[in-house]
Amino acid sequence: MTISLKPLGNRVVVEPVEKEEVTAGGIVLPETAKEKPQQGIVLSVGAGERDDNGKRIAMDVEVGDKVLFAKYGGTELKIEGKKLLILRENELLAIVEDN
Repeated sequence: MTISLKPLGNRVVVEPVEKEEVTAGGIVLPETAKEKPQQGIVLSVGAGERDDNGKRIAMDVEVGDKVLFAKYGGTELKIEGKKLLILRENELLAIVEDN
């Protein structure tokens, strides 16, 4: 079963990218000792906010963008075993561009 989420307004659905954390001594940290991820991939984008005249304001992010977000921002949910976040566009801090 595949669930598709279409966020409303200026919200985006992000899948956090969790890195395996290893200390300098080579010890792999367990899930409970890791910091929350602050980077993820945009899976779905809403239509955008409306201006005073009712016209849509285009979103700055697109599906597939790698983004940085606030550590405790958004609403966390789990669907089909995947951790996802629903964030407002203004909770996104930057788009990561690989060179």
